[in-house]
Amino acid sequence: MSAPAVEITGLVKRYGSTTAVDGLDLRMARGRLLALLGPNGAGKTTTVEICEGFRKPDSGSVRVLGLDPVRESAALRPKIGVMPQGGGAYPGVRAEEMLRLVAACAANPLDPAWLLDILGLGTARRTPFKRLSGGQQQRLSLACALIGRPELVFLDEPTAGMDPQARRLVWDLLGALRADGVSVLLTTHLMEEAEALADDVVIIDGGKIIAEGSPSDLTAEGTDGQLRFKARSRLNTDLLAAALPEGYLVRESAPGAYRVEGRVDPQVVSTVTAWCAQQGVLAEELHVGKRDLEEVFLELTGRELRT
Repeated sequence: MSAPAVEITGLVKRYGSTTAVDGLDLRMARGRLLALLGPNGAGKTTTVEICEGFRKPDSGSVRVLGLDPVRESAALRPKIGVMPQGGGAYPGVRAEEMLRLVAACAANPLDPAWLLDILGLGTARRTPFKRLSGGQQQRLSLACALIGRPELVFLDEPTAGMDPQARRLVWDLLGALRADGVSVLLTTHLMEEAEALADDVVIIDGGKIIAEGSPSDLTAEGTDGQLRFKARSRLNTDLLAAALPEGYLVRESAPGAYRVEGRVDPQVVSTVTAWCAQQGVLAEELHVGKRDLEEVFLELTGRELRT
């Protein structure tokens, strides 16, 4: 139990002339929930698949629960759960049949019927996988990852395609897993999800780590002298800047999301809210010295669309 959940040193993986992972170092303590973030093609999936033992690294050291995921895969696999983004179930198999098949491979599985009920799939237990909704397929894949009571769970986009109720249910379940000491490594494109769930966040791009820390550390860094608020999109930021003392900058960082840069005091806050009232809009979600994780992500990785 003294070994970290995941420990990666100098990991390199290439596909022909493309370097997917470029000297990556990562350490994940046990009992933590780590969110691995990055744009498409950043190296997230390759890194996770190497940790799961599905791919071999070209160089570097990878230890999962103290074991080499390739050479010691037989010892590691009973200790981990894997939820791939693509579902992973046979199209024609019924939900409960699939879960019981996976449970039969575990030494001490959870009760399949109980787990189906917990994940809101009790009424769909006899439904073939291909007839489940996208969110139901995701929940069944999550059940398959958890049925064997793993010490460490790898989740790839665990709430993709889920409605808000199902997403909150999964969030609660992941919180319960962490409270029970289970380590969770998830990839997600939902910054709200990472900010709400993660103990630690690692952002990678170009196969390298470009930022890491707790969500609060990442969102607080470099925010002195900033006021943020939300309102109707496409307000005239030049007019707002003119209403403020000289030297203040105002910009719309995303549609409907505004940033005022300069020394923030009560008078500045009053000026901003009064100006918005003059425009007939309400300034909402005012924050002083606080970014959200999505803005941090975009500042670090750029705003251009990745192919």
